[in-house]
Amino acid sequence: MPQSLPEPEFDQLYRELILDHYRNPRHREPLAKPDVVAEGYNPLCGDEVEIRLSFDNGTVSDLSVDGRGCSISQASGSMLTDLVIGKRADEVRSLSGLFTKMMTDPEGEPPEELGDLEAFQGVAKFPVRVKCATLAWHTLEDGIQQHDEGGHTARHEE
Repeated sequence: MPQSLPEPEFDQLYRELILDHYRNPRHREPLAKPDVVAEGYNPLCGDEVEIRLSFDNGTVSDLSVDGRGCSISQASGSMLTDLVIGKRADEVRSLSGLFTKMMTDPEGEPPEELGDLEAFQGVAKFPVRVKCATLAWHTLEDGIQQHDEGGHTARHEE
């Protein structure tokens, strides 16, 4: 049975993962012809995110996340991309709910379904930063809802 890393090393590993996604964001190139464009803004700290979504029969077939702001908001947006591409809208909503719950319950066990997003669990100890981590997720949910309602643009403000 492998031994787990001591907590300081574990925290450092997650900090590096968040910084990697901040410095090298995934799926940042805007989609040419998205079905939905959702914009999110956190006026408390100035974080901005734009999510472009393409759907195929209720499944997120592709998405891009672009924006500006702190490392937490931008890394969260980058990390959600790989997790939700190829998932049905209801699965994405479920993952978003799990992420939000993890961010609001710092003592809870991180859900296995979130994979590397467990890295954000430490942010839950800093309530002012929770909105940074959840901005992209709430914007994603708004985009899915907008698609369900037949619209093209959605705006979310934390």
